[in-house]
Amino acid sequence: MVELQQSQAELEDEASIMDEAEICARVLEHPNYRTRLHLHTKDAKGLLNTNIAALELLKNGEVQGILGPQGPTEDKFVAELGGKFHIPVISFTTSSTLPSEQNRYFVSMTPNDSYQAQALAAICEGYEWPEVVILYEDTDYGYQFLSHLNKAFHDVEIGMPYMSSISISSEDNQILKEFNKLKEKQTRVFLVHMNASLGHRLFVLAKKEGMMTEGYVWIITDYLSNFLNSMDFVARDSMEGVLGIRPYVSRSEKLDRFHERWQRNMVTKKSAGSIRDFNVYGLWVYDTVCSLAIAAEKIGPVNSSLLYVSTSKNGIDNTNLKISAFGPKLLTELSNTKFRGLSGDFQLINGQLKPPAFEIFNVIGTGEKTVGFWRPDRGISRELSPTGERTYSTSTKNLKNVLWPGDSVTQPKGWAILAAGKLRVGVPVKNGFREFVNVTIDPATNRTIATGFSIDIFMATLPWLPSPINYEFYHYNNDANLSYDGMLHCIPQMFDMVVGDTTIWAPRAKYVDFSLPYSEPGVILVVKNMKPFDMWIFIKPLRWDLWLAIILASILMGIVLRLLERRVRNTNKESIQPRQERLRMIYWSPIVVLAFPERNMVANSWSIFVLVFWLFMAFILMQSYTANLSAILTVDQLKFAFSEDYYVGYQDGSFMKEFLKEHLHIDESRLKSYSSVEEYHDAMSRGSKRGGIDAIFDEIPYMKILLKKYDSQYKMVGPMYRTNGFGFAFPVDSPLTSYFSRAILAVSEGSNMTSIEQTNFGPGDSSEDPLSSTVSPQNSSLTFYNFGGLFIIVGSVTLFALFCSETSVGRKFTALSALYSQMCFSFIYSKFCSRHDDGEESHESIQNVAGHTSSEGRDVSIVEEPPNRGEEEICESDQQNESDFAEVELTSINEEMKS
Repeated sequence: MVELQQSQAELEDEASIMDEAEICARVLEHPNYRTRLHLHTKDAKGLLNTNIAALELLKNGEVQGILGPQGPTEDKFVAELGGKFHIPVISFTTSSTLPSEQNRYFVSMTPNDSYQAQALAAICEGYEWPEVVILYEDTDYGYQFLSHLNKAFHDVEIGMPYMSSISISSEDNQILKEFNKLKEKQTRVFLVHMNASLGHRLFVLAKKEGMMTEGYVWIITDYLSNFLNSMDFVARDSMEGVLGIRPYVSRSEKLDRFHERWQRNMVTKKSAGSIRDFNVYGLWVYDTVCSLAIAAEKIGPVNSSLLYVSTSKNGIDNTNLKISAFGPKLLTELSNTKFRGLSGDFQLINGQLKPPAFEIFNVIGTGEKTVGFWRPDRGISRELSPTGERTYSTSTKNLKNVLWPGDSVTQPKGWAILAAGKLRVGVPVKNGFREFVNVTIDPATNRTIATGFSIDIFMATLPWLPSPINYEFYHYNNDANLSYDGMLHCIPQMFDMVVGDTTIWAPRAKYVDFSLPYSEPGVILVVKNMKPFDMWIFIKPLRWDLWLAIILASILMGIVLRLLERRVRNTNKESIQPRQERLRMIYWSPIVVLAFPERNMVANSWSIFVLVFWLFMAFILMQSYTANLSAILTVDQLKFAFSEDYYVGYQDGSFMKEFLKEHLHIDESRLKSYSSVEEYHDAMSRGSKRGGIDAIFDEIPYMKILLKKYDSQYKMVGPMYRTNGFGFAFPVDSPLTSYFSRAILAVSEGSNMTSIEQTNFGPGDSSEDPLSSTVSPQNSSLTFYNFGGLFIIVGSVTLFALFCSETSVGRKFTALSALYSQMCFSFIYSKFCSRHDDGEESHESIQNVAGHTSSEGRDVSIVEEPPNRGEEEICESDQQNESDFAEVELTSINEEMKS
């Protein structure tokens, strides 16, 4: 029983092959065999005829095996019969739908289609085709093969965006309608799985529709490639450039001899007409018959009375059928049979033919060219040799050159950016922030002209795409307000992609795909700088009580040093300051020791001891002052507490309104939208009390423009909320997404990214600066105004000194002040000296009394010391000098006043 759904000529061909195999097994190759095969052939067309033919063979022919069903539906019934009556059913389909326990007597003499699907997936992976469109025959076998393809392509992450089923009875106009759908797709790789008659019509129509030109890829499975030799010239010519796959049959002397006998046999039987050639299916049939002969010989002669176990009533058409006792033995020996046949190594593994190597070939004209091979254990290779590395490879670089459709030698990319025409690029019409997108309409041609940062990024990505594209800008302008969500919903009806400052946001990813971002991510809060620098900022590091304590401590320390230095003479010859001037300088303030050598300031050891600790305290105060002033100029500017009563501004048309309501839970009544930097600034200047706002929530790229224009008036505060930045939008599952994402990555890491930013945002702007998005450009620069108060104090002191030194009124004022100060100090000093003199007198009387007592008690010689100029004389001298100085000053003042 032979192939169903085939022409009469093909049936006769396979019958001839089985006859030839029987003769070969009996005479040519194994003349010593004692067993012989007797083949019963039945011509059955259709499921009903197949079932009747199988029952007749089992009943009347008493066959011990069935060879020939080649359809899944026929296999199911015949395999069920074989399982019930223990008759091996040998088929040329890939598998059966029966459970394993009922499938035990079913043997497939073709390899499993899963191996062919893996080979096809490896080829597409090697050529880096991201998607493949499947055109398959609308039969059970077509659906079965589709399941293998789906799994194989899924394992290598190749998409199958569209699968087209074509019926055998489809008219040409139905196939043309399907081609019109395929031409609108961006995928240009088509895998065809159908029989020779339907494939013939398909490729002829494809060539007429212009789908066999450059850029297209056509791949055929062995379902069609095994029968290419039976196709006419027109069909073969329309298939030029097709890439095919089929089981590989190596040339051998045995195969050549068979080919010669086959041609002689075909000439004898078909003296008129063309000579038909055999294919791999015929070779499998030949090897199958030979394997049956070998298995039967191994079993040996069998008594005809022992061929059946028993006779039972099975209830099938009321026919008595017998259970075979020879069938299990035949199945066992057939499963263990191994030999070198015409098709190659013959061996059954789990009831199925061992997977062979697959030949990858290219249709060129009316001929074929082998470009490589695929093996289950080694993958793709240029040559099929037993030596070499055992690693699995999917690289197609070592394959021979392929002639693609349209006589092209350049490997197709497998997709088209445009199905037809130009790429429709949507751009938003903005009222503000035109640094990103600025759209103008040419009044003469009504064409949309777009410029800006986002457009420059788009233009920079075009050279990085795998193929050049034609594009045209189309503006989106809602009559009311710009809505980015509304613009994205116009994909793909109005736009093929959207280029602009479109934020990548999770809710939008439900209906569009985004490329990688090309801008800085994040949303930030911007407020007005409520703590501006003033001219008295240098006073703010220390509070008033600390300033007062420092002043009082300086005065008291000066007095202490003055007292400690009062009796020290100026014995240092190198000193450039007289003692009187040094004491007066110490009296004014000890801070001046920082500007003069210590030997010119103090001479007493105790003064130095006190001065060391004073300088230590002064050093700590100065360092603390410096640190606190730095904090005021930097860190304190970042302090901010957001209030729920604030009115917050956001950009009109953006996603910020939903973001503020859903994520930050800000009441909608406190949200106001604005379109430009100027509107933001005007609203912030007025404040919420005058109808404005208190803060702005927007993305960092927009806020950098605001801070750049109004630098120190605003500041970024609070945490940065995560967003993904700006990106290009595409239809869902568009292959453009991955290609533009790679191009954006190349542009972002390139050297011209900084120039693009500076061209649109001005010099000095760069996303490579990590602080550029958080610190205003001029916040770290101090001006004259910031320390104006300090200059006022120094200038006032300088003018006062000039007034007192260079004017007569100033000199009189200075003299009077010095006189009264000296008189006060002299009074205090005299009191101090009088107490000191009283203490010394009492001390001398005690010594005299002690000396007198001692002289009475014993002989003690008392020697008087020469008189020395002690502290008393120094004190009196100082007092006398100061008194004389005061009298002279007072006399001069009186004379000047009289004059």
